[in-house]
Amino acid sequence: QVHLVESGGGLVQAGNSLKLSCTASGLTFSRYAMAWFRQAPGKERDFVATIGWNGRSTSYADSVKGRFTISRDNAKNTVYLQMTILKPEDTAVYFCAASDRFLVVVANGYDYWGQGTQVTVSS
Repeated sequence: QVHLVESGGGLVQAGNSLKLSCTASGLTFSRYAMAWFRQAPGKERDFVATIGWNGRSTSYADSVKGRFTISRDNAKNTVYLQMTILKPEDTAVYFCAASDRFLVVVANGYDYWGQGTQVTVSS
């Protein structure tokens, strides 16, 4: 059974940084592209960033380009999201997801999901 477990969320002031982690089990991690999505209250789940199997290819939503960095450590079955210059509009539940397709930016392209971690950015 596949499990994705996110951690690292919390409350942070605007302008500060936060790093999320997502550790996977039950799948061959190095064969999956990984991604982060986020969902604010009353809104749809939005794409944030994705990274290819070997970590060399990435794609970002325009709203986070230059502020967020996705990375992965296949030896640890973990994907990260380094978030800097956080804004109140970044407040959301952040989900990690796994796909056997390459650099998909839509939620229905992902096969497995974590439970999410809350990120709250105060102004």
